Amino acid sequence: MRSKKYLNVMYRIPIVIIMVLLFGIISCTSKYPATVLNSGEDSFAMLSFNNSFGDAITISAGSEAGAVGYEMEGETIWLKGQPEIVSDSKTSTIYKWDNNGQKVIMQVVNKDKDKDITLKLESTEVQPSQWFLNVKATEDEYFTGVFERVVDGGQQESWKEGITSALNLRGERVEVILKPTVSAYCPFYISSGNYGFFVHGTWPGVIDFCKENPEVVQISFEGPEFNFSLMTDEGPAGIVKRHSLEVGPSFNPPDWAFGPWRWRDDHFNKETYFDDSKVNALYNSDIVEDVLMMRAYDIPCTAYWIDRPWALGSRGYDDFEVDPERLPQFEKMISWLNKQDIELMLWIAPWIMGDMTKEAVEKGYTLKTSTRGLDFNQVLMDFSNPEACEWWGKYIAKIAKKGVKGFKLDRADGEILCDSLHLITSSGISYRENFNDYTHQYIKATYDAVKPVHGDNFILFPRAIYTGSSRYGAMWAGDTGNPPEGLRSVLIGAQRCAVMGYPFWTSDTGGYPKNIQRETTKRWIGFSCFSPIMEVGPTNNLGFWGMNYEPSFDHELLAIWRFYAKLRMSLKGYASEMGDIACETGMPVIRPLFLEYPKQNQSWENWETYKFGNDLLVSVIWQEGKTNQQVYLPAGETWIDLWSNQEFKGGQYIEVEAQPYQIPVFLKKGSSLVLPDFNKLYQESVELTSVKYQMRDLELKEEW
Repeated sequence: MRSKKYLNVMYRIPIVIIMVLLFGIISCTSKYPATVLNSGEDSFAMLSFNNSFGDAITISAGSEAGAVGYEMEGETIWLKGQPEIVSDSKTSTIYKWDNNGQKVIMQVVNKDKDKDITLKLESTEVQPSQWFLNVKATEDEYFTGVFERVVDGGQQESWKEGITSALNLRGERVEVILKPTVSAYCPFYISSGNYGFFVHGTWPGVIDFCKENPEVVQISFEGPEFNFSLMTDEGPAGIVKRHSLEVGPSFNPPDWAFGPWRWRDDHFNKETYFDDSKVNALYNSDIVEDVLMMRAYDIPCTAYWIDRPWALGSRGYDDFEVDPERLPQFEKMISWLNKQDIELMLWIAPWIMGDMTKEAVEKGYTLKTSTRGLDFNQVLMDFSNPEACEWWGKYIAKIAKKGVKGFKLDRADGEILCDSLHLITSSGISYRENFNDYTHQYIKATYDAVKPVHGDNFILFPRAIYTGSSRYGAMWAGDTGNPPEGLRSVLIGAQRCAVMGYPFWTSDTGGYPKNIQRETTKRWIGFSCFSPIMEVGPTNNLGFWGMNYEPSFDHELLAIWRFYAKLRMSLKGYASEMGDIACETGMPVIRPLFLEYPKQNQSWENWETYKFGNDLLVSVIWQEGKTNQQVYLPAGETWIDLWSNQEFKGGQYIEVEAQPYQIPVFLKKGSSLVLPDFNKLYQESVELTSVKYQMRDLELKEEW
């Protein structure tokens, strides 16, 4: 349990923030939005921002650093003394410091509950290379947001065995620059002190959440000026919703996208199926196998995606021309899928290959790639160039016109993009400033190409995402590892993305590596059912009816998949409705408990439990071999266990027993949501998946 001191801090309505004084805190009031205090001309300036919800907070750093600073030619300079008030109105106040001969301007714009602050130097030949802020943190103050990874560094660190870091970022240091492949970022965090901090722009930065100094959040961002927002509200939900709408509003997927999806990492067109039956189908054998077997086992599927390779060329991605050997009769295959209410999606990347590369290079539509690029010749598009986007978009539109209803936008997370202050994009900014924004440009270019073809009836699905990207697509959680900690990492990532303003999210069920771990995959399927989007794959590039381990016919995994796919279909309308709410109000689909119950201390602690929309409470057991879990049921509600149908009064922890096929789910009493009987549906699934079908028999029923 957290300390009473923590509770007192958390429940007062503070104002934000910022900045710092060498010689301690001086209380003062001012009519201006930022009170600037100091104890002498040579003392570090301290800023205190007014808050309509309560008393202002003033913050002191240590003896070595001030509140606001900047770097000039390798030297860090901190603001000192009292500024001049240059202008003041109800909406904006401008302050000016004479800082050892350098004129520093700070403009504070009042926006109802928020304040937008810009820091810059008055015109000089040499501009700052980065800016610094030091924000005082109270004891046990809670922070989350910024990125999808659990911890910074190589992504494997986020699912390292024994990891203890979770949803709370306190004690972590985050580099705000995209890294492959788990790569959802937004320079925005919320604090349990009822404030949000959002950095405008795309320059990289670093946020140290009390790791180096337990009393200070140290913030630094590159660039000649620094623009950020301080957001306040009565609770975190108000801040998250407002932020989500301001950087969005989010793209709203079509209804079919809220059903269960299926994919493999590779699609081979073989002569025989998994059971050695001869292939007589007109279409790709792997796709036909998946579709016919899912139909036989009554496993619903509303979307199917094909990963690379799918086009011509040695790498299966030349000229956006479908490979007729791998995917014969491509458009007829799409019609066949559509007749079964399945939409098709394809993999794409921000580079091009084949004959079209020559034209792109000649027209100046490309960027230089890094030496850490992949082992084949690709040309990276410059999406900051409108002409390049239009040219590239014609190829994407050509594919969309064949009936492809969505694209999986891989890469774009700095994997091969040069990171340089000296290389310049066609828009005139450096590669360094463009680095984080590149994925946003990529998604928008794809959106602009597909929307004229399909209207609102499509979905884009990137793995990398940054500020503004949510307007154009959903996302998936990169190439997540498959140990139990991999499931743990996506549970945390889903909630972080919700806070950042990315409500439509999913993960690769079972993890991306091909050799799945069975128990973890069983638990993961349940979590995927209660994710904003549900997709099952790659599962060793095989179906659970024919795996590459014993038992090859994995009856239990097949039953679990069928159970949760059927359950997801019963949730499809509910998930779509929650999607509408996310787009209209900014309230995410997945909700950390503290968004709705911030005054309940347990809501900040029990990160393994979350709300799925308005009415469902879900708790994920991620540890292998564990069959019980302590679940906090928020006070003020009565909760119905959908496995036992028992009712529990909120405001308490209960212990639930759950086998690997069971994910603890509770329905808020009074909800109009009607779901099937869980135990009956699972038993039905066990019975229906006990039969071993032969592909030769299923093929005979088809009228190709």
